[in-house]
Amino acid sequence: MSVIVLDPAACYRAVQSRDRRFDGMFYTGVTSTGIYCRPSCPARTPEASHVVFHPSAAAAQAAGLRACKRCIPDATPGSPQWDVTADVAGRAMRLVNDGVVDREGVPGLARRLGYTPRHLTRLLTRELGAGPLALARARRAHTARVLIDSTELGFAEVAFAAGFSSVRQFNDTIRQVYALTPTALRGRRGHPSATPGGIRLRLAVRTPFHGSSLLGFLAARTLAGVESAGEGWYARTLALPHGPGTVRLELPDIAEPGTTATLAAEFRLADLRDIAAALERLRRLLDADCDPVAVGTALGSDPLLGPLVRRRPGLRVPGHVDGVEVAVRAIVGQQVSVAGARTVLTRLAQAHGERVDLPGAPAELTHLFPRAETLARLTPDDLPMPRLRGRALIATCAALADGSLALDRSAERPATRQALLAIPGVGAWTADYIALRALGDPDVFLAGDLGTRDALRALGHDPATAAALAERWRPWRSYAQALLWTNLTSPPATAGNGLTTEPPDKDTP
Repeated sequence: MSVIVLDPAACYRAVQSRDRRFDGMFYTGVTSTGIYCRPSCPARTPEASHVVFHPSAAAAQAAGLRACKRCIPDATPGSPQWDVTADVAGRAMRLVNDGVVDREGVPGLARRLGYTPRHLTRLLTRELGAGPLALARARRAHTARVLIDSTELGFAEVAFAAGFSSVRQFNDTIRQVYALTPTALRGRRGHPSATPGGIRLRLAVRTPFHGSSLLGFLAARTLAGVESAGEGWYARTLALPHGPGTVRLELPDIAEPGTTATLAAEFRLADLRDIAAALERLRRLLDADCDPVAVGTALGSDPLLGPLVRRRPGLRVPGHVDGVEVAVRAIVGQQVSVAGARTVLTRLAQAHGERVDLPGAPAELTHLFPRAETLARLTPDDLPMPRLRGRALIATCAALADGSLALDRSAERPATRQALLAIPGVGAWTADYIALRALGDPDVFLAGDLGTRDALRALGHDPATAAALAERWRPWRSYAQALLWTNLTSPPATAGNGLTTEPPDKDTP
């Protein structure tokens, strides 16, 4: 694991220019005032001799600093390096944000990552400036602040929803991190955005953000009962640690580059303790921690991809809320159209998914996607697909159910790919598609994919050169893949309709 080394001179130049692209990548500790800020904080730039840079908000808090009341530094997207490097620190941060430390403790987090608790604490402290307990504490403080700002929940409800073990711990942490009591923090806000029975929050994303293309991709794959979509919005059910939930998300196009914008999301949850997990999984779906300026700069100068980047600035790689669902979708989608896959997947969801009955939830959202344990108990004869494909689906779900395979971003990507390829009936296309959508790998390219080949042919290039072309797009080949797929099926005048044909798996019969 490589240690993050912050260059003080480069960081200070970013602070001087108030460059919003670096928000969430590091934090500025001001020793003369005892606060920490995001790089773009509008306050007067402190003297260089008075600043210390931290790789995480938890590290700044561990140094005894409190959050700036003006720029609210924790309300930023996460570091894009977590997905680029996918090292222990990045994988740990994803699990911490999902609430694993609150549910399973540091031993549970360490077990998922394959380390002892002591060694993991040492690694994270070296990499992020704080151990797992401090990282979890910072995440709880951020979740609590969001709920205080955005809802009318009582403070006891906020405390337990954010993951605190007691109201006293909640009060002490809020005072330490924000130098305000919960009552004073709520008094600083404007009008709350909560709706009766729902929790309406805003998710930070870097801009530009091409929401219509992401919506088009998701809308083309909606499963009746599990998902729905309309003009500018997408909704779905969520299988969360303590119970079911639903979310309705707005997906606008935001063109202004290099800033932090927010997307509105309304949740209905069976258990408020799941709010942190729901937020983290939605961020995975949105590819919210992507640095679109860096991706656009790298791919925008390419003679083939440059026009596509300028046509759809801020295009995201569609992620997902559930790795199990991505794996099942990928296997079912082998060698069939999107329409055909939707028919089969909808039948599976209606027959084997748990029913959802949440007050105030959209009426069309009636089922969770089936769990791995449920599908693993089926036989190929129970599945409306060729027997070989059915056996591959059941074997994959069995591996997910017994823990020998994990698609929650806790495992190493190469090891996960090899584990998938070891399952009879799972080929390279399926494994790579899962890596792209479930594992958040930004550098996956499906050179033999039918959609890739058709897209290159439409752009006047020989599909046989796909793999060689993609070498110059590292480390952002997943974004190149998304650009090619979207351009193939969404001409400029009607961008955002999404992919209409599922690429077949050339390696799976």
